[in-house]
This record gives sequence, structure tokens and C-alpha cells, in this order.
Amino acid sequence: MPTLEICCYGLDCALAATQAGADRIELCAAPQEGGLTTSLGTLREARSQIHIPVHPIVRPRSGDFCYSEQEFKIMLSDVAQIRDMGFPGVVTGILCPEGLLDKPRMQKLMTVAKGMAVTFHRAFDLCSNPYRTYHELSELGVARILTSGQQQSAEAGISLLQELTALGTGPIIMAGAGVRLSNLPKFLEAGIKEVHSSASRQVPSAMRYCKAGVSMCSDKMADEYLRTEVDPSVVEAMQTLIRLQGDVPPLPPAEHHLSRLDYLSGLTGN
Repeated sequence: MPTLEICCYGLDCALAATQAGADRIELCAAPQEGGLTTSLGTLREARSQIHIPVHPIVRPRSGDFCYSEQEFKIMLSDVAQIRDMGFPGVVTGILCPEGLLDKPRMQKLMTVAKGMAVTFHRAFDLCSNPYRTYHELSELGVARILTSGQQQSAEAGISLLQELTALGTGPIIMAGAGVRLSNLPKFLEAGIKEVHSSASRQVPSAMRYCKAGVSMCSDKMADEYLRTEVDPSVVEAMQTLIRLQGDVPPLPPAEHHLSRLDYLSGLTGN
């Protein structure tokens, strides 16, 4: 049965995704930055309140994945903290300036993360040689790779996802970036074993007073009164499709004009 991982930017989102049927949570902060290490308080509450696997991300800043010595020390410290708190997995990654895997540093991260399942995140999509990186991550014992197939979206990169999945001797390939309810059947039909989605929606702030003309970030057009959160109905629908994917009857002849998603939606009553 394919695994559904939901990317959650806070405890409320993680709780909602859990209740809606997610198999695993990637826990992080800062959605506009692509996901950064979350706070200690969030980690503690997630550990105590969520009873499905939670894998926190360790990423000290936005941008590329070539880190300074001080940034790397922070990453080692964060991985150790997450390990000591009892989390079953962690999400991280690091590259060298040439775009290859920074193997010596990744080995140190793996040593500190001993006992946890390590996901190498979308740093993979910025590496210069995905096949070499895949084999090196396999040698290091990395559990899975979160990747869009080195394209802007996983749907565009599905051919590389299939190629790497077919190797079958190393990390699990988890499709991520633009994985939605509408295109989920494409990944299931392609034989992808794990999918990663934010299953998100934009919700307005609870603030009744909204201060105009003041932004809390460098993007002056950012809306401080709109935030991203998990949509539980989408998580539930995605999980329904996943559970049906191995037990779906063929399309009836009269229904060939329907998309697979439309057909599945009819079966589930959604």
C-alpha cells in the first residue's frame, strides 16, 4: 500500500492531517521558505500528541543546500535533539559546491541520526548527478529520497521517479512537489511507493483588526492575514484513492471518456 506523507507547517496542521488519515507527517516551519527546522516547543508538543510517525525537517535556512561550518554544527545539534526526543525519523540533506552529495558531512549526519529513518530531502533535485547521488545515499543507509525528479513539479519529473524506483536496491523514492488529489492517480499508476503532499489551503486570519501597509517580511505584497494550513478533506480523499488503487475494477467501456480520478471519485461517492 503506497504511503501518504503530509507536509505540515505547525502542530495544528499536523493534528488535522493525522486525524484525516495521513500515514506520516513531515514537520517543518516557514512554508514560504520551502520548509525550515521548527521550534523546540512544536517538536515537544508533536512528540506528545501525535501517534503516527513524525519526521521533523532539519534545514537551518532557506536557499541552497551548501552550508557553512556553523550551519552544519547547528544541523548536527538539531538532529541529535530530534533523536533524543524519540522521533522515528528526520528529514535533511547537504550538497557540496560542485552540486554533488557532500558525502563526508552526510555521513556525520547519519551517524548522529543512528536509529532513525533518514529522508534526504529535495536537495536531491539540485544535485548535478542524480544517479550517482542515489547510489551514494544507498551506501550511506538513507531510507528514502523526497524528490520531484529534478523538475519543478513531480508530475513533470515522473520519468526519473520511475527510473529510480525501478532500481529497487536503495532508498525509497517519494514523489513530492505539486502532488495533489487531481494528479495522485498518475503517481500510483507509475508504481511510486510513497507520495508527499502539503494538501493545503489558504485560510484567513482570525484577526478582526488588520493593519494595512505593514508587512512582517521583505515581500511587501505578502498578506499577513492569510496563512497556509492542511485541508483535512483533501488528505482524506487522497488516502481513499490510495486505498482503492490496488482494488479498482477496469473502466467500463461506456466510461472510457472519464478520467481515472473522475471514475474513482464516483466509486467513493466524492
